[in-house]
Amino acid sequence: MMNGEHSMTHTYGYQRGFSLVELMVVLVIIGLLAGVVTVSTRVYLVQAKTNAAKMEIASISEALETYYAMYDRYPTSDEGLDVLSEKLDGQVDSILRQKPIDPWGRAYQYNYPGREDAYDVYSLGADGKEGGEGADSDIGNWNLKQ
Repeated sequence: MMNGEHSMTHTYGYQRGFSLVELMVVLVIIGLLAGVVTVSTRVYLVQAKTNAAKMEIASISEALETYYAMYDRYPTSDEGLDVLSEKLDGQVDSILRQKPIDPWGRAYQYNYPGREDAYDVYSLGADGKEGGEGADSDIGNWNLKQ
């Protein structure tokens, strides 16, 4: 090289990117992994809702016992659980703050007299129908004794 001359060599190469096939393979793998995670966590979600329903039923049962202590009777089936969330006889607060709703967004069921106890408080499960298995099974105060 002489004075003042610069050697400029350019090497032109192509930049490597991902091909459409490679991207599709990655997306399929991610989809499969997401499916496996969803299926395996569904069991835990169902169990969490079942446990929440059991805790709420226990709380409703305590509220019914409080009602019994105050009025020497349980609410009738016609009065239902709504009476627990109403202010009665000039009380400052109701026994329950709001009408009890199960984890699936439906009102809890109440029968007086109950099949085995003085009353039955229960949720119809995920399907909202009597009976069922798994997430669809009924959950009631009879489950609290187990």
